[in-house]
Amino acid sequence: MRKGAKTAIVGTVFTVMVGGAGYGAFNIVSALAGDSGTESVKTGPPSKDEIAKASGEFFAAWEKGRAREAADLTDNSAAAAKLIGDYGTAAHITDVKITPGTARGATVPFAVKATVTYEGKSEPLAYSGTLTIVRGATTGKALVDWKPSVLHPGLKEVGDALVTGEAGNPPIEALDRDGKVLTKEKYPSLGPVLDTLRARYGDEAGGKPGIELMVRHADTNIADTSLVTLTEGTPGKLETTLSASAQAAAEQAVLKFSESSVVAVQPSTGEVLALANHRKDQFNAAFEGTLAPGSTMKIVTAAMLIDNGVTSMNGPAPCPPTAVWKSQTFSNLKGMTPNGNATLADDFQRSCNTGFIKLVDGTDAHPLTDESLTAEAQERFGLGRDNWKTGITSFDGSVPASTGPDRAANAIGQGQVQMSPLNMASVTATAITGEFRQPYLVSPKLDERELATAKGLPASTSAQLKEMLRMTAVQGTAAKAMAGLSGDIGAKTGSAEVDGQTRSNSWFTGFRGDIAAAAMTQEGGHGGDAAGPIVAAVLRTGD
Repeated sequence: MRKGAKTAIVGTVFTVMVGGAGYGAFNIVSALAGDSGTESVKTGPPSKDEIAKASGEFFAAWEKGRAREAADLTDNSAAAAKLIGDYGTAAHITDVKITPGTARGATVPFAVKATVTYEGKSEPLAYSGTLTIVRGATTGKALVDWKPSVLHPGLKEVGDALVTGEAGNPPIEALDRDGKVLTKEKYPSLGPVLDTLRARYGDEAGGKPGIELMVRHADTNIADTSLVTLTEGTPGKLETTLSASAQAAAEQAVLKFSESSVVAVQPSTGEVLALANHRKDQFNAAFEGTLAPGSTMKIVTAAMLIDNGVTSMNGPAPCPPTAVWKSQTFSNLKGMTPNGNATLADDFQRSCNTGFIKLVDGTDAHPLTDESLTAEAQERFGLGRDNWKTGITSFDGSVPASTGPDRAANAIGQGQVQMSPLNMASVTATAITGEFRQPYLVSPKLDERELATAKGLPASTSAQLKEMLRMTAVQGTAAKAMAGLSGDIGAKTGSAEVDGQTRSNSWFTGFRGDIAAAAMTQEGGHGGDAAGPIVAAVLRTGD
């Protein structure tokens, strides 16, 4: 009886709950079945099968132009839907065929073949990409980790877009100083530079825009990147200061060391002869890099010491094992023999840190201040005033007035000092000529821009700097890298320690005749190990 009664009561409750609220009835049934009613959410990395299924479904929806369906298979459907939708509408890309490769863990490589069609013109489009499958944080589903680059590797930032239409700027035919055509195919690291030159000078060069598929960057300071040309525009001719031979040597030299950049200038004019980068991120570190230059900065520091009467190249500059400045201890490179009778020239060619630091305090007769190095950099070398107008985006160097230990660290190219290879090539050019000539890539006559000026160096200071650079190239720390170079040569090495890196950044600057060059290799070690051979290769083009 009790069993039957219990059953009847439950049945009555069930009927009431169904009539009053289906959700309540569901909970009762679930409770009787011993189930909470909540579907378990998967956790942990996606399995191999999940990766294949999720990527396959995403590719299929993308191929068919189903933007919403493809977007819902990502972990950011709102952002993905717009870009994938624009792929067919704004970019006019059709006939999409995606071929997945073999997954590497959760990352799936793929190849895209498609057609770009606009106003009756069609051109093929082909490129490779990758995507990564992740576990949805709330759903537990395997989803595409959405980034703009999933759709095309040229979409690097949020807001970048694929667009097909009339190019924003006419094409240019960039010419070197002798009229030779410079192309991104022949000189790959010039690709971003040529895009920028087109954006800035396409109209002045007199060309007519064509119809192109391009990446329109969210950052308006970055020029559109052309991907496919459907209708050729009429290129305007743009003369640059570059030398095809020096550029070719620079391109080859940086390829030997990853994360490397180099710039060469003509000291007598300030004209840029070459710039090259070998970097994963395509950043023009040659012109825009902001890193501590290590002991190459001692060129500026030596000039400060001479100009302020602290010492001269043959004046005393003892090189002890260590030097303490404002409670911080500085030391030299491992294995350097101390020299209590050293001159400034000795310290320069051996790159003795302690000798320079001991002199930063100046003398009673010629005291230095926290602003002395900054003033030398700005007034003599034209650095750090944010007024260089090279023709493309560039960094002017930074030598801030610093107190405490950073004042000493700045003197040896550490601390708060920041430079690019362009800056250091200019420093060398100023040192050997005594004149600051702001580097430029495009003649200022084209757009009537005003170049930066500085008063340069006294003749005596320039002569001493040039002689110390010569000594360093022949018998000092730069001798190995500069071996075999004939003519009037000089150089300075630098190694910059960076927190979090196992090896120092390699810096090197040098001159040969009327060419000055500087290079930087991140985590390249000593200055002569990586940056040195790069500079030497470019200087050889002066034959």
